[in-house]
Order: sequence, then structure tokens, then C-alpha cells
Amino acid sequence: MKLSNSEEELMNYLWKLKKAFMKDLLQQYPEPKPAPTTLATLLKRMKDKQFIDYKVYGKSREYFPLVKKKDYFSRHVNRLIKTFFNDNASQFASFFTTETNLTKEELEKLKELIDDEIKKK
Repeated sequence: MKLSNSEEELMNYLWKLKKAFMKDLLQQYPEPKPAPTTLATLLKRMKDKQFIDYKVYGKSREYFPLVKKKDYFSRHVNRLIKTFFNDNASQFASFFTTETNLTKEELEKLKELIDDEIKKK
């Protein structure tokens, strides 16, 4: 199941806060802030998709994520590699390193990360 762009933005705020009431989530948005009814609709859709849940305190709901950020984005990166790079991680890595504006330092750090992963295998 995938989140819409609006839901993903809200989910990022919830991942950052770990748990939050509606007012806490509204405070995260820059101006102009969305209407509380819009936020409530997004939260309901995200609950229906089983990305979040909530605990009830009186008339208030405290929302929390059910899906870890790492798991969500890992799934999307893997789908991206499968869909656009013929399920070939090397093609993805080649595209990523040549078509982005990575600095020499960033490329060296990336190489270190890859070398560390190779050592673990």
C-alpha cells in the first residue's frame, strides 16, 4: 500500500514526533497550514491503510506510526530498482552516482558504505 504525497508528508511529521495529537501535527506544517478537517481526513485514510493507529484520551486522539520509516522507504527503493532499472541494483547505482550532483566527499562516503557492506557478506 502506498501513501499519497500529502499522506507521506504527514507521515514524515509523525515519524519525527513518534506520537502526536492533531494540534502537534498541525504545528509541524509551514504556513499556510492545512485545515484541521483536511488533516483529519488524511489521518483517517492513513489508519484505513494501516500505516498509523491512535490511542483515545477523552475526546483527543494520540496518533502513532505502525510502519517504520526505514521499512517504508526500503520498499519504495526496491520497487524503483525493479520497475525502472530492470531489477538491477548496479544500473541504479550507476544512474545514482552519475546523474546526481554528488561531491567527491559524498562519493567517497558512499564507497566506504559499500566496502563495509561487502566485508559483512
